[in-house]
Amino acid sequence: MLTKTKIYLSSPHMGGSEQKFVNEAFSTNWIAPLGPNVDGFENDIQTYLGGNKHVAALSSGTASIHLALKILGVTNGDEVLCQSFTFSASANPILYLGATPIFIDSEKDTWNISPELLEIAIKDRIEKHRKPKAMIAVHLYGMPYKVDEINAIAKKYDIPVVEDSAEALGSKYFNRKCGALSDAGILSFNGNKIITTSGGGALIVNSDELKKKAVFLSTQARDNAPHYEHSSVGYNYRMSNVLAGIGRGQMEVIDDRVSARRKNFDFYKKHLSQFDDITFLDEQNGFFSNRWITCIETKSYELREKIRLELLKDNIESRPLWKPMHMQPVFKGYLHFTNGVSETLFEKGLCLPSGSNLSQEDLTRVVNNIKNTLKL
Repeated sequence: MLTKTKIYLSSPHMGGSEQKFVNEAFSTNWIAPLGPNVDGFENDIQTYLGGNKHVAALSSGTASIHLALKILGVTNGDEVLCQSFTFSASANPILYLGATPIFIDSEKDTWNISPELLEIAIKDRIEKHRKPKAMIAVHLYGMPYKVDEINAIAKKYDIPVVEDSAEALGSKYFNRKCGALSDAGILSFNGNKIITTSGGGALIVNSDELKKKAVFLSTQARDNAPHYEHSSVGYNYRMSNVLAGIGRGQMEVIDDRVSARRKNFDFYKKHLSQFDDITFLDEQNGFFSNRWITCIETKSYELREKIRLELLKDNIESRPLWKPMHMQPVFKGYLHFTNGVSETLFEKGLCLPSGSNLSQEDLTRVVNNIKNTLKL
């Protein structure tokens, strides 16, 4: 029996000109970590985001969160507020610094950090311990969080915001690009993201001084001396010139990638919203999602699993929504402020194939599989 071609959840999609920049790195022998592609890629991102932002290209989105917290002064013994409904890379860097995560649940409108619970948590920590040092909010699956509400709370209590836009390059909040809406932003260019550098990320800050500090820390914190002199601990977090070349080619097609992913969402919604057992997350007024991943919420855990397993039989990759951090074994025992939203979404939600390189035939195959399953 022939196995059907696999349909992936979110696979890399090259635009064609990436090879040009990579070949240029080879022909000029810029294989060393830094070089013109790194500068060019940073400028491309900065131009795309707009505003007076400064970008440091790094080895991953996780490294970017780590350095964001570091330059914001987070250190051993501090507490950092973090959206619970996210990938573990949002929270792990808190532990790298010896700090303590405090997890905040989501609201239903965007599935992102709840402003109401956030303020409750801040008041609680001020009363019982001390003010948290920073907060991490996530634009999950490309859907912007409630930026103005979160920023207003942050300003009220003077707590800086790290804007986790790992999944949200190309998303907008009232026509402002996600990643450039807070004290520090981060991007991810992992292989499954909307654009990729194979592995990589970026830190977005508000001044050239902060960028220089981040770059200094990302290149082993080498002091200005003819020999190797180090007066502080650094990290090996800088993006390579070769990978940045891939990123430069990818930035040329970012708008096409966003358009393709949004069309995927529209196709799924058009053909599946007729079923009462499935719902989609709609955009709020002024919110623009890149629809990195199209997600559905089913009526029950049993139905979610039935759909997932039937897709799997057809060699179609799907995945449950993120398991909240406050439910993860590694974060057992950490304080969390919850309302049940993220637990319900994890129980009932499913990510559908969403790559920008999906064919119409692929999308139709996914939809027909789900339709047949719902009719069983």
